[in-house]
Amino acid sequence: QLQLVESGGGLVQPGGSLRLSCAASGFTLDYYAIGWFRQAPGKEREWVSCIGSSSWSTVYADSVKGRFTMSRDNPKNTVYLQMNSLKPEDTGVYYCAADPTHRFCAVVPGPYDYWGQGTQVTVSS
Repeated sequence: QLQLVESGGGLVQPGGSLRLSCAASGFTLDYYAIGWFRQAPGKEREWVSCIGSSSWSTVYADSVKGRFTMSRDNPKNTVYLQMNSLKPEDTGVYYCAADPTHRFCAVVPGPYDYWGQGTQVTVSS
């Protein structure tokens, strides 16, 4: 059974840091393009960052560029999202997703077939 599980969310003050993890089971994550998305209450799901299969490329939304870093740990079959200098507007449920078809990562949800359950990130003083 193919499964993605996110972890690492929590409550953090503005300016703080969190590292989200996306662990895969049932498939090898390095073969898939992986995306991170987030959804704030009352808003649509928003693309945050993505990495192509075999780390072909990594792309970030302008709103997080320079603050967030996405990486792979292939022996652990896990993808990370390191989030620094967090802002209140980063608050939301963060989801990772896997695209089994394309080498380059997508900035829209459509190509991603597999999704995790999400992890809550709250940035507040």
